[in-house]
Amino acid sequence: MANKKGIHFEVSERKILLRLMDLAMVYLAIYLLNLYPEFEYIEFNSENIVALILLGIYITIFGTIFELYDLQKASKLDTTFRNIVITTSTVVLFYLLTPVLSPYLPEERIQIVYFYLAIIISILVWRFLYINLIESPRFYKRVLLVGEVSNIEGLVSSLNTSDPNYKIVGFINSEVSTPESVKYKGLKEFDANSFLDVIERERISEVLVASFNSESIIAEVYHDLMLLLERGFKIREYTQVYEELLYRVPIQFVGKDFYKYFPFSRSNENKLYIFFQRAFDIICAIIGLLICLAILPFIFIGNLLGNKGPLFYTQERVGRNGKPFRIIKLRTMVINAEMDGAKWAKKNDTRVTKFGKFLRRSRLDEIPQFYNVLKGDMSVIGPRPERPFFVNELARIIPFYETRHIIKPGLTGWAQVKTRYGSSVEDSLTKLQYDLYYIKHRSIFLDFNISIKTLSTILYYRGQ
Repeated sequence: MANKKGIHFEVSERKILLRLMDLAMVYLAIYLLNLYPEFEYIEFNSENIVALILLGIYITIFGTIFELYDLQKASKLDTTFRNIVITTSTVVLFYLLTPVLSPYLPEERIQIVYFYLAIIISILVWRFLYINLIESPRFYKRVLLVGEVSNIEGLVSSLNTSDPNYKIVGFINSEVSTPESVKYKGLKEFDANSFLDVIERERISEVLVASFNSESIIAEVYHDLMLLLERGFKIREYTQVYEELLYRVPIQFVGKDFYKYFPFSRSNENKLYIFFQRAFDIICAIIGLLICLAILPFIFIGNLLGNKGPLFYTQERVGRNGKPFRIIKLRTMVINAEMDGAKWAKKNDTRVTKFGKFLRRSRLDEIPQFYNVLKGDMSVIGPRPERPFFVNELARIIPFYETRHIIKPGLTGWAQVKTRYGSSVEDSLTKLQYDLYYIKHRSIFLDFNISIKTLSTILYYRGQ
């Protein structure tokens, strides 16, 4: 079998490519600007190496905050253009405000406009090429799914929305098919006897095995999988791909072999990591409480006019190892909002006041929780603490739900920056998948990533 696989880029490769080419295009634009004697703001030479590096750092940081490297958004030109303009505006503003490291302001202010436009145009030209070349079908990763028909639908629906370049072209049923077998019409089914022919004919780049019982794989499919493996063809297991593309743990596909899927991060027991995390928590908590004190008079006035009642409220939440504690928040709902018992918070919840809606969308209602962080009940980053009533309900329905309590709850977390506010059991399942992903891959890099994405959430006013 002479398989001619198509050219494609992995998720990590595309993210690195976007970052490197953004910087390369910006530096190229500055170099070209220097060809004109009238432009003197920043010269492209070794004397300005610090200023040029600073510019690259700003573009990388603010590009991340304003979602310039989100692959879903990077595949759309209108969204990309908006993010480029916002990122460049912020980069230039900060660049002008750091004169010690960046060049002194030019006498002719029009040069700053040239500088600003050069960054926008250079990145935009590259992103236009990226969308029309790298994001084109010729670079798609064409995937063949092998697994039980009964489990394919949920997997396909999740993966098809994760990466625009990841295309599942069809599936092969790994079980013995009978007239009474369940049929899945949402994806083209190929005959198991033509497995190797399908690989070549459809230019398959990768085989994804989604069989939850390896003993049920029919002999023909198993033989072809082994043959492909011996030839060095790329075969991957579904949980690995699920986590890589969706950044969450597929607990709905995990059974009695759960211990295979939860090799929790070494950081959970790393004394040095825990020390630095606690130091980070204390520093952030002090800064957060000082900010809270500074804006409290304005919030007090807003509460007086829009909430009309107590400014703060406390509520019992479940902490690390299931230990309860009382969380403190700014009140966003009407007084006695749960006279009839605990209820899910919903989108456009009528119990939320007008000022409370502003507090939620801006995440200002969470600021008093820095006190809980300072006490040690919470961390800055971790799974959001839930109320005992909902924990008991969800633990009965969702497997492994209480596993999220093995670390401290957080003020923000992976679930908070990756999905909307949970208002149902299905939403709680999705949040748990993200929480377990964080616990499994917990690291300084992931914590930094969450911090940056939290700023995006606040700046884009996405709280609920």
